[in-house]
Amino acid sequence: MLERIEAAYKLLPGYLGQHVMLSACALGLGLLIGLPLAVLALRRPWLRWPVLAFASLVQTIPSLALLALFYPILLALSALAERVLGARFSALGFWPSLLALTLYSMLPIIRNVVTAIANLDPDLIEAANGVGMTTRQRLWRVELPLAAPMIMAGVRTAAVWVIGAATLSTPVGQTSLGNYIFAGLQVEDWTLVLFGCVVAAALALFTDQMLGVIERGVAERRRSLVFAPLALLLAGIAFATAAQLSAAGPGKPYLVGAKNFSEQYILSRLISDQLEKRGADVTRKAGLGSAVAFRALSQGELDVYVDYSGTIWANVMKRNDNPPRDQLLRELTDWLARERHVQLVGKLGFENAYALAMRRDRAERLGIRSISDLARHRGVLKYGGDFEFFARPEWQALQTQYDLVPSERKQYQSTFMYKAVADGEVDVISAFSSDGRIATYDLVVLDDPKQAIPPYDAVLLIPESRADDPLLLGALRPLVDAIDIEHMRTANLQVDRSEGKQSPAAAAAWLARAIDLEVD
Repeated sequence: MLERIEAAYKLLPGYLGQHVMLSACALGLGLLIGLPLAVLALRRPWLRWPVLAFASLVQTIPSLALLALFYPILLALSALAERVLGARFSALGFWPSLLALTLYSMLPIIRNVVTAIANLDPDLIEAANGVGMTTRQRLWRVELPLAAPMIMAGVRTAAVWVIGAATLSTPVGQTSLGNYIFAGLQVEDWTLVLFGCVVAAALALFTDQMLGVIERGVAERRRSLVFAPLALLLAGIAFATAAQLSAAGPGKPYLVGAKNFSEQYILSRLISDQLEKRGADVTRKAGLGSAVAFRALSQGELDVYVDYSGTIWANVMKRNDNPPRDQLLRELTDWLARERHVQLVGKLGFENAYALAMRRDRAERLGIRSISDLARHRGVLKYGGDFEFFARPEWQALQTQYDLVPSERKQYQSTFMYKAVADGEVDVISAFSSDGRIATYDLVVLDDPKQAIPPYDAVLLIPESRADDPLLLGALRPLVDAIDIEHMRTANLQVDRSEGKQSPAAAAAWLARAIDLEVD
């Protein structure tokens, strides 16, 4: 455990620095927008309900969904900027996170400003008007000073919300303390999860306490209680920013992407290690969703990541036919280059396909050997899937070709999906064929006689802009056709097993040794 804590601590400057920068910018922008909007709502009563309703509506949207929604919007705006101005900006990471968290921060700020000023003693307002104050003078000299304690209470609430929600920015490519939590959940490293939660909670608590002292100073009109904690907060932001910049290192790094499961963490680390051995500076963007990762690569916001042929065929190309593996790869390679300016460097050598799996004793008791046998149990068996499986074309194809009708569908983070079938909470799950947990939990993978699920060869993808990069290609080419399914399953199992668990970095190092990977 001490080794895992030490490893987590080494990542802290980069994770904490980016988390602090993101939270501070979102809260600051929320104040810059929220305060004038609240004042406008006070001065224009007809605007009050729409403003408060909009801020409340934002809170009904799950923060993770709000973060994800901004990515395609910014991606479209970036493409428009490139056509009009000849330059684009990154739609991945900081910007979607900043905009979503800014909106998330506004409700407590707007509501507290409106409530505080609207409920001031009418006699005070009348007195201010009586001495000839203008509307602006009354606002700055009377209304805001009297409402300041309640406004600060709203800022405190907003700050805690933003710091907590910022941990969810990992899936859109923003590094934060959420990297600990997402990675820990996926590889079942509860030390990592706890470390991320404790640091995030400590950051929120520290910020809340400092803002609480400022609130007290405002209420008591004591400048020392305002400026001292404010200076401490600003110093903390500056220190975290400096630590993050120091951790980032010099030069423009290669950006290596990874989706949100163990195999992707291992492969991204393997690629990163090969680049670093060749003297490259590398930044990993892990925990990305499938659609986000592919869009980011096609727009040049990632330099390399591993995807799967079936995922691109079904989800991106929207193909529902199932040609032979070689034909599929040829068509996919041509389409990627022609339509998305993405180059397929080559296959890694193994397949990680979706596969329906059951606990062996349960399958034998029901006489189920293939997916066709599941049709005899329509409306009886419970199905579990990862977050995206039931929305994917593969599930639609399986339902259509095999007439599958679950009695109940449940979605899980993949770690808990395997535990759910092992514990009998569901009968069938959407397993991954290269996953070592199939053997760990003694699961049986059901045959797919109608071949409803396309091939899922692991493939290396790079953007067209990196197609002539000798350093990147030199790091990737030794990986082509180098990893067989048994080696990949073993590496995955090292990360996913309960006892003797290894980190993705250690599993990647083992895999490199196992396949005799050497630097050219």
